[in-house]
Amino acid sequence: MLRIHFTDRDLAKVHVATDPLWDMVLAVHQLGAGGAAAFSAWRRRAAAAVTGAQLAADVRMVRLLAPERAGYFPDFLTPASARDGMRAGLDELCRTPHRRLADELTTAFARHHQVPGWIHELADGRANRLERLALAMGRIHRAVVAPAWSSGMAAVETDRAIRLRALRDHGAEGLLTSLRPLMQWEPPVLEAPYPERRDLYLDGRGLCLVPSRFCWRMPVALADPALPQVLVYPAAPTETASGGDLRALAPLLGRTRARVLAALDGAVTTGELAAVLSVSASSASEHVAVLRTAGLAVTRRVDNRVLHSLSPLGRHLLHGG
Repeated sequence: MLRIHFTDRDLAKVHVATDPLWDMVLAVHQLGAGGAAAFSAWRRRAAAAVTGAQLAADVRMVRLLAPERAGYFPDFLTPASARDGMRAGLDELCRTPHRRLADELTTAFARHHQVPGWIHELADGRANRLERLALAMGRIHRAVVAPAWSSGMAAVETDRAIRLRALRDHGAEGLLTSLRPLMQWEPPVLEAPYPERRDLYLDGRGLCLVPSRFCWRMPVALADPALPQVLVYPAAPTETASGGDLRALAPLLGRTRARVLAALDGAVTTGELAAVLSVSASSASEHVAVLRTAGLAVTRRVDNRVLHSLSPLGRHLLHGG
């Protein structure tokens, strides 16, 4: 059990973000033989992509540093600036101080009788070795994570919309309460399932919550309690069509459905959508169903409410990009 202790200052600094480096590391975990059955279809596609792009050596490198069944892997692999994009994260990784590299790699390989020479080079802060690692991580992300973004990451975007709505309506405590049933908020402590019993005191630094498609069953936190704290957790599954069909976009033409698309730029209930559009609840539900079939919207039940929001594809259609 992980117990995260909040102060009033921490509650003012809770936010929700996405992080491509965490997704990349956790995707490598799911690529292994011990990956969850829920990822079997993705794993077959990802394995073919790894083979086609000749990335087996890159995957072995990351897997050695962050094995899926280890209780620890180095925190420097997931720098905070990755929330501003993959490039920013990899640039920060390449600037990791020598002392931190040495300390974290010593911890990671303390029980290994034989350690590959490149690990020693990495621990010594060799710039070329850090750059090689960054290149490998970028290639893996492009090959196995980025292609799944439009469809598979719908759960992440929906999860973020749910959390932001809870924050808007009920403040930080409402956001933390919305994490049920995976986590339990009993002020001032957030309890989460974890491989070991651990107490984490935020001490005014706040907490970044990162929903991830590739996180499975229980959250993951940084090992070093002195770092700005992150909690990566499984994005809740959504009700959405798989993939989307261009033929299904034809019914989208028209003014009313364009208004529906705009109204879903956030998490809304069927009743709220009906009120915005000045239509019946059944009509609003029908419009959402068409968007969902086209892969442009997602639906998720939260407690006793059904909330609708845009999928990543729908958000790109609405805003461009």
